[in-house]
Amino acid sequence: MNGAWDLIALDSLLTDEELATRERVREFVDRRVRPNIARWFEDAVFPLEVVPELGELGLLGMHLQGYGCAGRSAVEYGLAALELEAGDSGLRTFVSVQGSLAMSAISKFGSEEQKTDWLPRLAKGEAIGCFGLTEPDAGSDPAAMTTTARLVGDEWVLDGAKRWIGLASVAHVAVIWAKTDDGVRGFLVPTDTAGFTATPIGGKLSMRASIQCDVLLDGVHLPADAVLPLSKGLRSPFECLNEARYGIAWGAMGAARDSYLAALEYSLGRTPFGKPVAGFQLTQQKLVDMALEIDKGMLLALHLGRLKDAGRLQPHQISVGKLNNVREALAICREARAILGGNGITLDYSPLRHANNLESVRTYEGTDEVHTLVLGQHITGIAAFR
Repeated sequence: MNGAWDLIALDSLLTDEELATRERVREFVDRRVRPNIARWFEDAVFPLEVVPELGELGLLGMHLQGYGCAGRSAVEYGLAALELEAGDSGLRTFVSVQGSLAMSAISKFGSEEQKTDWLPRLAKGEAIGCFGLTEPDAGSDPAAMTTTARLVGDEWVLDGAKRWIGLASVAHVAVIWAKTDDGVRGFLVPTDTAGFTATPIGGKLSMRASIQCDVLLDGVHLPADAVLPLSKGLRSPFECLNEARYGIAWGAMGAARDSYLAALEYSLGRTPFGKPVAGFQLTQQKLVDMALEIDKGMLLALHLGRLKDAGRLQPHQISVGKLNNVREALAICREARAILGGNGITLDYSPLRHANNLESVRTYEGTDEVHTLVLGQHITGIAAFR
C-alpha cells in the first residue's frame, strides 16, 4: 500500500517500534472500523463498544506517563492518530478528546488524588472524559466565556453553558473551564452531578459517527477539591488544545491517504473510452498532486513529532501543522471524490465522508483563520485578532 503514495521512502525515517505501533493500529482499523463505518456514519452512531478495545491497545492517553498510561512517544501517538483517522475522524476525535484533552488536563494540572482516581480508568476505557471550553458565543475567543465558578462556603457553584463538547452525553467526568475571582480555572465535574445536563447535537452533516453536545451547568455544586489545583488562566486549556492540535496534523493525513487510495483503486478499475481512468493524463496529474501533498504533510507531521519528543516543539509550529495539513487533506478528499464521479457521493466510498468530517476538523481546535493569525503574529510581531 505504501508504494502507491510514499514516493520518498518515508518508512525509512521510522523506527521498528514506531512501525510496529502503526501496524497494530492499522490492523485494528481494518478489522473493526472499515467494515462498519458506513453504517455508523449513516446512522449517526458512535460505537461505544470499541472504547475498551482502544484501552487495551494502549491508545487512550498513550503519550502520558504513569497511572496506567502507555507512555509512548509523540511520533507513535501521531502514527496512531493517522491510522485512526484513515478509518474515520470520529475515532481519532474520541482518542483526542479522551487523551489529549480530558486526560491531559488531569495529568498536567490535577492533584495526585485526582490523577490516581481518574487516569487509570480513563486509560483502560472504563470511564470516558470530556473537555468543556467552547461556549455558544465563545468559540474562537475563549476569553469571552461566561461560565462562572463561585466559592460558596466550602463548595464551588458552577453556572453556564458549553457547546460542541465531544463525548459529553456518554462521559463519566467533564473537565469544565470557568471564570473565578482568581481567573480561569479547570474543574472536574462528575457528569451525574445535579445540574449537569448534556444534550447531543443532531442534524450534523459532518462527524456523524461521533458525539458532540450542548452542556448546561445550572447551579452545579462541587466540593472544594474539585478544582484542578495547578490550572491557572487560559494558558492551561491552551496547553491541552495544543496536544490535540498536534494529533490533528497527523490524523488529517490519514483521511487524505485513505481518500487517495480509494480514488487510485477506483481509477485503475474503471474503463471508459477503452482504458482505465488512471490512464488519462488529467487523472494522473490529480493522483500525482495528491501523493505529493500527502508526502509533504507526512514529513511535516513527522518533523513536528521529532521536535515534540525532543521537547522543542513551539505553539506556532503546531499551528503550521494543523493549518496546512487539514487544508491540504480537505482538498485531497474533494479531488478524490471527483475522480470517483457520481459513485463518490455514496457511502460505498470514503472520500466524501472524510471531506465532510474534515469540515469539522478544520473548525475545531482553532479555525483556519485563527491559526493564520497565530502565524501572522509570529511572522510580523503584530497581533491582528482584534
